[in-house]
Amino acid sequence: MNQLQLIASIAERDVLRYTPAGIPIVSAILLHRSDQVEAGIQRQVEFEIAAIAAGEISGTLDRAALGETLRFTGFLARKNRNSKSLVFHLTGIEALTPDL
Repeated sequence: MNQLQLIASIAERDVLRYTPAGIPIVSAILLHRSDQVEAGIQRQVEFEIAAIAAGEISGTLDRAALGETLRFTGFLARKNRNSKSLVFHLTGIEALTPDL
């Protein structure tokens, strides 16, 4: 199964563009920071990941504020057929609900 869920902020975002088939696409760089436990040891994790939103979800990413922290869901795929780099293809974007 190839499914990823990540809480991250939008560090960078390109302008909305359209494929030759007319599908809207937005590319972005997401920034994740968290504390994780690995082998019983706490460690700080911080990384950037390239993301892309195509279709209806591209409008949600395009309207979100830079720096806004959201829950992103989707899958990983190669940037292109010959690339070894991965891109996070977004299928869901949700606002985080404040803890009550």
